Amino acid sequence: MKKICLLAVSMIFAIISAAQEISLNLENIIDGRFSARGSISVTPMADGEHYLSSEGGRLILKRSFKTGEVTDTILNLSNVKGDRLIGFDGFILSPAEETILIQTATKRIYRRSFTAEYYIFTIRNNRIDPLSQGGPQQVPAYSPDGHNIAFVRDNNIFLVKMLFNNAEVRVTKDGEPGKIRNGIPDWAYEEEFGFTRAFCFSADSRMIGWIRFDESHVESYNLPLFLTTPDNRTYSQELLTYKPQQYPTAGAANSKVSVHSFDIQSSVIRDMDLKIDSTCYIPRIQFVENEANNLLVFTLNRSQNRLEIFSANPRSTVCTMILREDDSRYIDEFVYMGTKFFGDRFIMQSERDGHRHLYLYDLNGRLQRQITEGDFDVLALHGYDAKSGTVYYESNESGMYDCAVWKIDGRGRKTALTPQKGTAHAVFSTGYKYFISSWSDMETPTCITLNNSDGKILKTVEDNSGLASTVTGLKLPEKELFSFQTVDGTTLYGWLVKPDNASSEHPCPIILYQYSGPGSNEMINEWGAGFYPGGTLEALMTKKGYAVAVVDGRGTGRRGADFKKQTYKRLGVLESQDQVAAAKYLGSQPWADAGRIAIWGWSYGGYNALMAMSEGTPVFKCGVAVAPVTDWRYYDAPYTERFMLQPKENADGYAEASAINRIDKLHGKVLIIHGLNDDNVFFSNSASYIDALVNRGIDFDMQIYPGKEHSITGRNYRLHLFNRIIRFFEENL
Repeated sequence: MKKICLLAVSMIFAIISAAQEISLNLENIIDGRFSARGSISVTPMADGEHYLSSEGGRLILKRSFKTGEVTDTILNLSNVKGDRLIGFDGFILSPAEETILIQTATKRIYRRSFTAEYYIFTIRNNRIDPLSQGGPQQVPAYSPDGHNIAFVRDNNIFLVKMLFNNAEVRVTKDGEPGKIRNGIPDWAYEEEFGFTRAFCFSADSRMIGWIRFDESHVESYNLPLFLTTPDNRTYSQELLTYKPQQYPTAGAANSKVSVHSFDIQSSVIRDMDLKIDSTCYIPRIQFVENEANNLLVFTLNRSQNRLEIFSANPRSTVCTMILREDDSRYIDEFVYMGTKFFGDRFIMQSERDGHRHLYLYDLNGRLQRQITEGDFDVLALHGYDAKSGTVYYESNESGMYDCAVWKIDGRGRKTALTPQKGTAHAVFSTGYKYFISSWSDMETPTCITLNNSDGKILKTVEDNSGLASTVTGLKLPEKELFSFQTVDGTTLYGWLVKPDNASSEHPCPIILYQYSGPGSNEMINEWGAGFYPGGTLEALMTKKGYAVAVVDGRGTGRRGADFKKQTYKRLGVLESQDQVAAAKYLGSQPWADAGRIAIWGWSYGGYNALMAMSEGTPVFKCGVAVAPVTDWRYYDAPYTERFMLQPKENADGYAEASAINRIDKLHGKVLIIHGLNDDNVFFSNSASYIDALVNRGIDFDMQIYPGKEHSITGRNYRLHLFNRIIRFFEENL
C-alpha cells in the first residue's frame, strides 16, 4: 500500500507570477497554486552534454546540460510529415537517437499502467508513422540496436521490425484477460513490486525475455461502476455495471509466474528451467548489458524474507543461482527495485548491516566491496562510473529528514554535491559530467539548478521566486520541529503549525495527520511536507483555529532497519500507540486543549487513525479515515504478507492488527470516506467496519464517492472531500 502521490509529479505545476495575489483558501490549495513550477523529467542524451525535454505537448527540445539553453528543436508537431498529431503525452528516445516513440491518447489502467497509441518519429526525415495499426499498445521498448520495438497488446507481446518496413510479428498467442498476461504484470505485481513492463531485450537484440503471469486461479472481484444518465444527475439500475479485477487477498492464490525467451530470428519460444517454488514471486528480470546469453531473474519466496538472483541462459534455458539475500524479517522492495547494472558489475541495496547501503558485485554474484556504510540510509542510487569507481547516490547522512546527492569514489572519499539542508534529487547526464538538481526545504519552494560533477551550480533554471514571494506575503505559520520520548524511551520526531494566538489563555484544538506505513515518512524537510505542498492545507487549518501536527512513529523510515521493521507481524499496534503518545504529548503543551484532539489519514493513514482511536486510551475526540484497510485479511497478498506473513502463519498477529477487532474500544466520533471504485483498498474494508459499528450501536459519519478510485481525484471531488473533512472537525472539535 504505497503512500498516495497526491500530485502526480511533485514538480509539475501551475504557473504563478509574483504579481498575482493568491489567498490561502481550499480552492487555491487544491488547484495547485502552491505547487512549485519546474520539472526534472528529462531524457539525457548519449553525448553527455545534452538532454531532451518536452514543452507543451507539441515540442521536443534539445538543451545543454551546462547552460540549459535550447540548442535544437528535435520535434515540432506543427511541421512534421506523415501523421499529424494534436499533441503528445510522453516520448521514448531510441538507443541510437535516430527515432523517438511518441505517446498519445493515453488511457489509464491502474496506478502506473496505461494504454496509448504510439507513433515512430524519424528525426532524419521529420516524419511520424504509427507504431501499429492493430490498436493501442502498452509498455513499448526499443531493442539495444534500435531496429526493433516490442510492446504488449491484449496481454500478448508483439514485435515491430523497423528494418522490414515496420513489419509486425506476434510473439505470444495465449494472452487472455483475467487469465494469462505476457510481458505485463498483474494488478498485485504492478502495485506492490512497482513495475509495468515485464519483458526485455538481450544485449545483441536477438532475444526477448519475459515473465508470464497465469492469474486464472486468482480471486476475481467486481468493482461497481455507476454511470450517470445524459443529464448527468441521476442513477438507474441499467447504468450500474461492474469492472472485474483479479485481486489476491492475504493467504489466497497469487498469479503463477514463469520466465520465457523468444528467438527473434528463429521464432522459437523457450521456457526457462527455473527451479523455484510455485508460490515464489518474480519481481524483476534483466538482460545483462554485455552478455547476450545472460538473463538475470530475481525471485522472492512467498514470505519475502529470501531473495535469489538466477542467471538464465535464454537459449539453453539453464538457470544458475548467483546470489542469495536473507533477512530475519523481510526483504524490502528497494533491494530488487534499486538494483542497477553497469557493464560487468551491478550494485545492490541491502539492509544487512542495519541500514540501507550499497554493495558492488560482479556478474557471478561475488561481492567486490561495500560502497557506503554508517548510521544513515541510502535513499536512491543514480550511477556508477567504472573508470573511476565513483558511485552517485542520495542519502540522509546530512540529517535524518534531509536528502542530499552524494558521490563516493573507489577509495571511499565522499563529497556532498548538494550540501544545503533540505531535500535534493538529481538527474545525471550520461557520463556524470553534469546533473540537474531539484532542491527544497519545508519553507522554500523547489529550486532547479544545473550543476557540474563537483556540485557547483552552473545555472539556476527555476527558483520559483513568484511562489516564494506569494508565500511570504501570506505569512504562513512557521513549522516548528519537536521531539519527545514515549513511555518506553523511544524518541519520536515531528513538525507542528499552530494559530498565532495559541496560548494558555487561548488553548486550541489539535489535528494529527499521519500515514505511518512501513518505511514511509511525513516528517521530511522539503516543500512537499504536509498533505499538500508547503503544508498549505495544515496552514489553512491554523487560520480556522486549529493546530496541526505530524509525527513519524515506529515503523517509519530513515532510521535504520530495526526501527522500521519492529512492526513486523503486528502492523498497526506500535504505530497507533505512537500516535496516542503524540496526542498526549501535544495535549500537555500550555497552548493546547487536550480535550479537543483529532486524528486523520488516508489509506494506511486511515487504517492507523482507526487503530489509534481504538487503542484503549481515550485521547481522540474524533477522527477521519479515508480509504482505510480495516482488516489485513482483506488486503492484497504481496504487501500484507511481506509484513504479516499469511493468516495461517500469524493468526494472532492478524487478530491484533484488525481495526474491526478492537472496535469495542473505539473512542470519539469517526468519519469514514471511501471511493466505491477503489481498486486498491476495496470498499469492503469500510463496509465491514460499518457493519461492526452498526451491530454495536455506534454512531458514525460516512461519505462515499461513486466511481472514484483510491486517490479520489478530480477538482470538484477533492473540494467536496476536504470541505466534508473540515466541516466534520468544526462540528466535533
